[in-house]
Amino acid sequence: MLITGIKSKPVYAPLAADAGGRFHLMLGALDGAAPLLRVIDELRVAAPEALARTRLLYASSPNDGSADALFGGSGIAQMMNFESIPALLAEFNRVLDRAWMGTRLYVAGPEGFIGLAMKLALDFNMNQDEIRAEECGSRARRVHCVHCRNTTEDVRTNIVLCTGCARWLLVRDHYSRRLAAYMGVMVDAEAPGELPAIVEVFT
Repeated sequence: MLITGIKSKPVYAPLAADAGGRFHLMLGALDGAAPLLRVIDELRVAAPEALARTRLLYASSPNDGSADALFGGSGIAQMMNFESIPALLAEFNRVLDRAWMGTRLYVAGPEGFIGLAMKLALDFNMNQDEIRAEECGSRARRVHCVHCRNTTEDVRTNIVLCTGCARWLLVRDHYSRRLAAYMGVMVDAEAPGELPAIVEVFT
């Protein structure tokens, strides 16, 4: 069964602009445009000069327009559009390597994307109070197998077949920020082949 209420499970507050930041870096994926547009509007009111020090990296879904279509006319200094989240994260890694002190990071999109972005930011020693995140879109999980250490992406069910070792894993609520994933443990260890009902719970 799922173990709920574990304190390691992330809680994401709605994004809000930090007008005190020297630079503003925004990352968005899939359904993440609306929260970022809200932050841009807040900056426009509270610190319009900050838009010239704002950079956006965005991975569009097939149904979205490009970053230019979604954010064009917003007044921010630079926008880059990516066809995939891995491509966006690779560029984010390069940007972090040249980032200045006083940068504020805003991340909006599915939880798996947020986790990977935050992991990179923390690897570059950004402080937690410099990072803001808002979850939107799919609640599908990244699941780390505690047996083979493989990570299975886009998991929507309570039980999942590990893509590494082919064990059936129970998806727990225990979340590792270091791995940016939830823990998966073998569900039929005591009675091989006997599985609880597989239910879609992370939609």
